[in-house]
Amino acid sequence: MRLHYREYGSYSDQHPTLVFLHGLLGSSANWHSLARGLADRFHVLVPDLRNHGRSPHDEEVGYAALARDVAQLIDQQGLESALLIGHSMGGKAAMWLALEQPERVTGLVVVDIAPVAYPNRFGVIYEALHAVDQAPVGSRGEADAILAGYLDEAGLRQFLLQNLQQVAGGWGWRMNLPALTRGMAEIVGFPTHDGPAYPGPTLFIHGEQSDYLQPEAKPIIRGLFPRARLRGVPGAGHWVYAEQPQAFSDLLNEFLHDF
Repeated sequence: MRLHYREYGSYSDQHPTLVFLHGLLGSSANWHSLARGLADRFHVLVPDLRNHGRSPHDEEVGYAALARDVAQLIDQQGLESALLIGHSMGGKAAMWLALEQPERVTGLVVVDIAPVAYPNRFGVIYEALHAVDQAPVGSRGEADAILAGYLDEAGLRQFLLQNLQQVAGGWGWRMNLPALTRGMAEIVGFPTHDGPAYPGPTLFIHGEQSDYLQPEAKPIIRGLFPRARLRGVPGAGHWVYAEQPQAFSDLLNEFLHDF
């Protein structure tokens, strides 16, 4: 699958290309500010993952497919490898590619997620999205009003509304909502990896107010990513890079300094 992507900076044989991967229901736009800030030093690619943004839709939503798409993007650029930076679902896709094809991953940054299964926390969000999908929506304001019946947090609603687009006769979601709904068990899960650990440099950044990286996940991380460093960001929840952008950028730049 050929992913739609944004490109920043230009290729350099002195530094690895960076590939930023967004989370569930996100898009390449989520990483715009960070990617633009790195473009003076790195070649940066920011794809829309399958079933999101402007990338193609498909029934397959699991991490094998997501990782395969990213590997294909690296191939399309004529690269042997890239440094992956992924948040949430994008972090799981990056981890899976690093575990299954370590030679393709120069380094790895995982943002507020672990290589473990999680409970499905998206039930009410999906209810809200389907409510908009089933209504005759005539404007963004009308869509927001429907979402507000389910979701109190204005910031979350604005994040979701980034996926809204004009379609024939009204407005609809850009992401493949039916496939993402059917595939939630795969998305909140993580495949079993029976091969060797990923040997490359790895950084896990998590929000100290987030509960996505629990203490019991740390031995699993160490087993799969023995060179991992874990860094918490005070005052940040799950959306670390958006809630504490300077602290996140400082940790990322410290890691990238070695490349």
